Amino acid sequence: MTEAKAPAEKKAKPPAVEDKPFTEFIQQDFLPALQSALGKIGLGQVSLDFNQKPLAIPGADNTAYWQVQGTWSGDRQIAKQFSLYFFQEDIKGPKGFAYSVDNRPPSTLESFMIDERKVTLDLMVLYILQRLNGQKWLGGN
Repeated sequence: MTEAKAPAEKKAKPPAVEDKPFTEFIQQDFLPALQSALGKIGLGQVSLDFNQKPLAIPGADNTAYWQVQGTWSGDRQIAKQFSLYFFQEDIKGPKGFAYSVDNRPPSTLESFMIDERKVTLDLMVLYILQRLNGQKWLGGN
């Protein structure tokens, strides 16, 4: 008679990077992944900044929100900038996106990732690239 084998123990899955505390995730995972993706598409030196400050939109309230801001010199040395705003200290919470050129304040604040049920590192980076591509700011456009 053969002995019944004990069921194999399942290894616990490590927690997802998205489950880290908000600021830790942004600084340790999101910024490096975004910098790498921007470098791979040939944007050159993009300065990424993460801090709390009021929206750069004229007429907006003075509430400080966490935001990731990217700046670089584009074609013909025109300064380009984008901002990803976090209205809660949570990557799954409401987010906004704005962009501007020549150091002018952005004129529009757009919603960001409002239809996504699951927010992942890869999706956040992809959505930034899609927004920049939509502005024809990425090479080959």
